[in-house]
Amino acid sequence: MKFFVISDTHGKIDSAVSIYKSLSDIDAVIHLGDSEKDARALSVLLDTEIISVKGNIDGNNHKEDNVRLLETSCGRLLLTHGHQLNVKSSLTNLLYLAEEQNCTAALFGHTHLPMNETIDGILLLNPGSLSKPAGGMQGSYALLTVSSDGPKASLHYLQDEKPNLSESATVPQNSPAVSISRKENTPHSSEKTKPKIQGGFLRNILNNSDRL
Repeated sequence: MKFFVISDTHGKIDSAVSIYKSLSDIDAVIHLGDSEKDARALSVLLDTEIISVKGNIDGNNHKEDNVRLLETSCGRLLLTHGHQLNVKSSLTNLLYLAEEQNCTAALFGHTHLPMNETIDGILLLNPGSLSKPAGGMQGSYALLTVSSDGPKASLHYLQDEKPNLSESATVPQNSPAVSISRKENTPHSSEKTKPKIQGGFLRNILNNSDRL
């Protein structure tokens, strides 16, 4: 399956509509929050399935509405906007939750910064923002393909004439958005000691899952 992944459109969905129409073989759109009404509008304009979670501007404080699980051929995917996991400060909570829920990938937004990196065998994917990119970057989105071989993602930018499936990028390591308060700051570390994930308040975030 192939997903068009976007986040933080903040009421400006023209670029998302245009990009979607230029793509092929997209099975569904994933919108990672901010805002919920954008996801509803896209479902009408694009006449396709929109898989979405609520963001911090949607006036909702129920954690179970801001985290979603998708069962796919490559395993379970975690979808969240990320504000309730404090992803602007650190990705530790996000990574722990993904591990606790046995996810192969965690998709998030909120930082307005793109990220495509694998840590401890878990893909961390943030498509950035199409309408309000941070850090002087271009508006961005992601393409995600899931198969029995695992999840594979690429990041793309608005100045691109057409999507380049071989392109990927990561947020600079000095960005607060990729701060991991663990010894293994890089997926290439040869001295990783993964902590055992225990049940706790993070597990209580999730009380259901959606099957795709």
